[in-house]
Amino acid sequence: MKTVLMVAEKPSLAQSIAKILSKGCATSRKGLNGGMLWKYNNWDKVDPAELFSKAPTEKKEANPKLSMVKFLQVEGRGCDFVVLWLDCDKEGENICFEVLDAVIPVMNRAHTGERTVYRAKFSSITDTDIMNAMNRLGEPNKNEALSVDARQELDLRIGCAFTRFQTKYFQGKYGNLDSSLISFGPCQTPTLGFCVERHDKIQSFKPETYWVLQVKVSRGQDHPLTLDWDRVRVFDREIAQMFLNLTKTSREAKVESVSKKEKAKQRPQALNTVEMLRVASSALGMGPQHTMQIAERLYTQGYISYPRTETTHYPENFDLKGTLRQQANNPFWGDTVKALLAENINRPRKGTDAGDHPPITPMRSATEAELGGEAWRLYEYITRHFIATISYDCKYLQTSIAFSVGCERFTSTCKEVISLGFTEIMPWLEIPKEESFQSCERGDKFIVDELKLLEKQTCPPDYLTEAELISLMEKHGIGTDASIPVHINNICQRNYVTVESGRRLKPTSLGIVLVHGYYKIDSELVLPTIRSAVEKQLNLIAQGKVNYHQVLEHTLDIFKRKFHYFVDSIAGMDELMEVSFSPLAATGKPLSRCGKCHRFMKYIQAKPSRLHCSHCDETYSLPQNGTIKLYKELRCPLDDFELVLWSSGSRGKSYPLCPYCYNHAPFRDMKKGMGCNECTHPTCQHSLSMLGIAQCVECENGVMVLDSTSGPKWKMSCNKCNVIVHFFENAHRVRVSADTCEVCDAALMIVDFNKAKSPLPGDQTQHTGCVFCDNVFQDLVELKHATMRHPMHRGGQGRKQGRGRGRGRRGNPKKPKDKMAALAAYFV
Repeated sequence: MKTVLMVAEKPSLAQSIAKILSKGCATSRKGLNGGMLWKYNNWDKVDPAELFSKAPTEKKEANPKLSMVKFLQVEGRGCDFVVLWLDCDKEGENICFEVLDAVIPVMNRAHTGERTVYRAKFSSITDTDIMNAMNRLGEPNKNEALSVDARQELDLRIGCAFTRFQTKYFQGKYGNLDSSLISFGPCQTPTLGFCVERHDKIQSFKPETYWVLQVKVSRGQDHPLTLDWDRVRVFDREIAQMFLNLTKTSREAKVESVSKKEKAKQRPQALNTVEMLRVASSALGMGPQHTMQIAERLYTQGYISYPRTETTHYPENFDLKGTLRQQANNPFWGDTVKALLAENINRPRKGTDAGDHPPITPMRSATEAELGGEAWRLYEYITRHFIATISYDCKYLQTSIAFSVGCERFTSTCKEVISLGFTEIMPWLEIPKEESFQSCERGDKFIVDELKLLEKQTCPPDYLTEAELISLMEKHGIGTDASIPVHINNICQRNYVTVESGRRLKPTSLGIVLVHGYYKIDSELVLPTIRSAVEKQLNLIAQGKVNYHQVLEHTLDIFKRKFHYFVDSIAGMDELMEVSFSPLAATGKPLSRCGKCHRFMKYIQAKPSRLHCSHCDETYSLPQNGTIKLYKELRCPLDDFELVLWSSGSRGKSYPLCPYCYNHAPFRDMKKGMGCNECTHPTCQHSLSMLGIAQCVECENGVMVLDSTSGPKWKMSCNKCNVIVHFFENAHRVRVSADTCEVCDAALMIVDFNKAKSPLPGDQTQHTGCVFCDNVFQDLVELKHATMRHPMHRGGQGRKQGRGRGRGRRGNPKKPKDKMAALAAYFV
């Protein structure tokens, strides 16, 4: 008996496939991320230029806690065949080979010439499509996978090198950049360039005055007609006045010709990703990144076909009637669908076949109550668009009347709908109703009711909308249908642009200066031409026409040369920065004293928050996404810097830190970015050695540390994860004893209670015991999770280090597993 391993990309997809096939095993898989080896992750010790060639890369799991590689190996052990149900795009092909790297070594050895790896190609999660894919299994495409590897490595190396240099250089000089990362991306930067280019056009725009001749005519009781001047406008006032004087000589408007022509407004082509993103932004008010997240969820739930496609042409074998028939009972468009089925559907317009996936279509009927909110709005548009593509064109009668007033010609046009066609299902595209003309013939005369000269001015263009930016990116080959939303989202998150009303993208001062700086140093860094050329090379890799390694080496060599020139010419961008931003010395407010010069350092609150000593000309980074204040004017015993207190709020964590130790780890078992709650100094009253209590009750690497600033609502918190234990509320004083619990090895707590609120029997106010084991203390403990302003308030989550309270004081305390249940009873 042979065993088959089915591997799908998402849990919901795996469940759907398993349900349809009703055999085999389905498992989910999260993607792997390319990443630099740890040695090269230290910004201070590695020259960014080394990232182009010397730094090796490795792939890591996007979420190590899921242990997906190990899980795949467990599932694949002993299997004879593997069927890959990954998304049918280049990224999906890339994941295929990542899965194979994990499972092939543990599968049963194949007989000579026996095929064991199969690839399923599908575009929707319907019974028919899944069964057809199972009956036509192919092989994964190695060339497409290599093209993704090349793109990932290029973007990683180029982006990291430029980003590290820019960030360190400018954050070390300016205090109000208001961005935690001055990032660069081969696609991200040209995307920003489009926004700044439009901003520059707006700023440099000079309005011009022009004049328009406006005429209103009528005949008897007819409604007056406003005529359009055939010359449209003139920019010379004297000439405009001359035309006005010439037309004033006649008080009649003569009909020169009447033309009637039946026209058609074409139904839309089949829907692809870019068009979906454009409409979602312009009509639904949904950002591209959010739209793709919703579309992917609709796809994995089986409501729509695969949402990442460049194709606008239905395959010849596509079941248009069957897809349409599923919508016949929908309360919103069911009647339209039934009428269309009765009179036979129209042949869709011929579009572009990109050879990837069919256009985006609905796969089954849904209701607003079923989907809810924005998911319903996107589904509704996709469904209406599909119905429109197989509906008939909108037909209308256009009547144009040409008039002459004196020697000048004017025109009036009216449109009258004959057949709504596809606009019945897409009413927002219907032709506006106009008052129809009364019949007239050549030679008829109208009375001129009004004749005047209007003075107007040309207007500047508006800021780019997301829809317009998407069109520009598609036109210039910046990004793919899958990555375009990511690039737009990145420039928003980096504070390079802000999203204004109408989803218009307005560049910030930082975004403008960066783009102008790139233009000044090397315009190719921001122009779309070089990225477009790289994308063409990547497509050639996918087609198997060029060598993967040659493209990678050639492109990296080009950008390495550009990087060196950029570094040598950075003064050009710096000159622009000086105009827009303030130097560090002139930014922030005095907070704590420097341990070297004993002068006050300034606290710069703008992202990334940091301390700067103008006398020593040194900058010290701080934990982000919290508040910083002086910690009782106490000093670090190692370097004499005044301690500061970081806090994420009253419901969060807080801990003191030494600015110098935070940036320069004082001991071998410490790393950069650790506060006093992780410091292993043996005698400092604020260190882990003195305030550590026990191993964290949840995570494997953390230690619960007393927050000595939390009274009277005392708490201890894990120095790794966001676990908090509240205890001894209203106690007067709480200390950590040097003695340990005989049961769990946790440090004993010495608690002084207020006499009026003491929970101790009799008149006792002080008690010493284990917070986990002592019967008196157990009822005074409450486990919670800290409220964080950001899930990762600083780096270093999950780093390995000693679990005890410091060598020399005590060994590693045992994790109080038996007491976790007691704490869980209070879990909030």
